Amino acid sequence: MLGPSGDRITAAEVLQGVLVTLVSAIAGAVLGVLWLNLAPRVLLISDGKGVYLRNSEGEAAIGSDGTFVLLALAFGAVAALVVFLARRKGGVPLVIGLALGGVLGSLLAWGLGTYFGPTSDVVAHAKAVGPNVAFEAPLELNLGAAAMLAWPLAAMIVHLGLTALFGPRDPEPEAWDQPKAYTPGPGRS
Repeated sequence: MLGPSGDRITAAEVLQGVLVTLVSAIAGAVLGVLWLNLAPRVLLISDGKGVYLRNSEGEAAIGSDGTFVLLALAFGAVAALVVFLARRKGGVPLVIGLALGGVLGSLLAWGLGTYFGPTSDVVAHAKAVGPNVAFEAPLELNLGAAAMLAWPLAAMIVHLGLTALFGPRDPEPEAWDQPKAYTPGPGRS
């Protein structure tokens, strides 16, 4: 298989890309735990007939999304920095590993945060706590697609920037000889 510059992609580079994918995906568990503990909570209250937001003008729901996105951006930037410092030469498999690992890590973080967060059965939870008692709404991402892309996009941008600024340079092409002066051919003046 050939890379974009015509160089062969070796099995070692592919293995490094797979390793980056796996480590990034596993780091998603840390992101999930951080999101679960740092995200603002949306409080609900029941009157016995229905479940309502305790603070209808609160910003906790968007704060939960914002916390996830900011954490994912930080994880992507750190992942790109670590990969760049470990392997300055870069390569297509490493970049694919960063992107794919970021998506997998974000999915794992989202799954862990929603699984270990407050129950998603709001009605049962409202009945269990009773009327006029505030309880936490389930942790969710309202901007799921954007949140899932934050980590890989941050990783790609930071890795590209680091490679452009500090990566190895291609050798300069050999200089061409100076063009010769035009001389008309025989029979032309």
